[in-house]
Amino acid sequence: MNTNINPPKENWSSLLQRPTKTVEAIETTVSSIFDDVKRNGDDGIKRYTSIFDGVELTNIKVTDEEILQAENLISKELKEAIQVAKNNISKFHSSQKNKTHKIETTSGVFCWQEKRPIQKVGLYIPGGTAPLFSSVLMLAIPAKIAGCKEIILCSPPNKKGEINPAIIYAAKICGVTTILKVGGIQAIAGFTFGTESIPKIFKIFGPGNQYVTIAKQLATKFGVAIDMPAGPSELLVVADDSANASFVASDLLSQAEHGTDSQVILVTTSKKILESVELELVKQLNSLSRKTIAEKAIENSKLIFVETKEVALELINEYGPEHLIVCTNTNDFYIDGIENAGSVFIGNYTPESAGDYASGTNHTLPTNGHTKAYSGVNLDSFTKAISFQKISKEGIQNIGKTIEIMAEAEGLDAHKNAVTLRLNNLK
Repeated sequence: MNTNINPPKENWSSLLQRPTKTVEAIETTVSSIFDDVKRNGDDGIKRYTSIFDGVELTNIKVTDEEILQAENLISKELKEAIQVAKNNISKFHSSQKNKTHKIETTSGVFCWQEKRPIQKVGLYIPGGTAPLFSSVLMLAIPAKIAGCKEIILCSPPNKKGEINPAIIYAAKICGVTTILKVGGIQAIAGFTFGTESIPKIFKIFGPGNQYVTIAKQLATKFGVAIDMPAGPSELLVVADDSANASFVASDLLSQAEHGTDSQVILVTTSKKILESVELELVKQLNSLSRKTIAEKAIENSKLIFVETKEVALELINEYGPEHLIVCTNTNDFYIDGIENAGSVFIGNYTPESAGDYASGTNHTLPTNGHTKAYSGVNLDSFTKAISFQKISKEGIQNIGKTIEIMAEAEGLDAHKNAVTLRLNNLK
């Protein structure tokens, strides 16, 4: 990792730069695949599955028989673990339901808002080097609680044309209606345009690499909503002398092993912790099965020392991390002051892994600084808010004159007339 001592503020922008490719570098590839899938449907999907996943598929839909086989391949222990996580995630997201509140803004004028589920949602679940069945729980559970009618899941197959059984099992128990063996850009294109096998959906959810992220952003140009721009994983830990260096190193490595383009950062007011964490990283790295991936990610990562907690907080808000771990003697200072973060983990015994799997919060979060404007996935992500109003005869008399004056001032005579006719009818 790159060590930085008291970096001047004018250097923060370059210091905190993400290790991502520019949009221009990959947008051409994404656009060409979108065009192919739009024109050729399933044929285009299968062609890119062959190119990128190395398998020729005749049928991209997972069958009932494959679902049953997947369930039998899952160990009892993993099934039980998935169920515990499912229960916690369900509790947390169910608590986000809001009751409808009708208010009377003026006597006789009633207004209220009601949530309605998005009817068709598409869930993208990465496969590849790490089959993220946990992401199925994070997306399908709130979709089901929200009441989405069609929950379509796409995940890339392996070279045998199979999806990881844990992904299939999680999809089944969480209410996914259709499971498809499609990954990468072509999956997002299928969601966007619809094919013979993939329904055209209204909103796309799920993490992915930079190609998937750009594909999701391109989908918005064709009228499909997305959860957020969510690319390579990132984690920032803020720590002082009260932190446990081995814990901090383990958290940094837990995100570094996601992918070579992941980024992890330590911000600390303690040079002792900085040095201890650096030693722990070397020690723990050697025991990882994904050591090669983590090592590459560590090259993109930083150890940063600053003198005060105030400077540390300012730097964190400038970066806007996807995940923020706070391990200090002044945790409340950071909790109260944080403005830009996807999910916050507080104290020495709250590893980021808890949020990834089983504490209950959602791990689908904005990255690349998008925490400055986006929230992570939550129950509202799967709903739309529809406003309602009902005005009585008394109500239109109370606000009618106001509407007439405003409409006339804007030169919209028909707007004014729609009220005037009603008022005249009451005379």
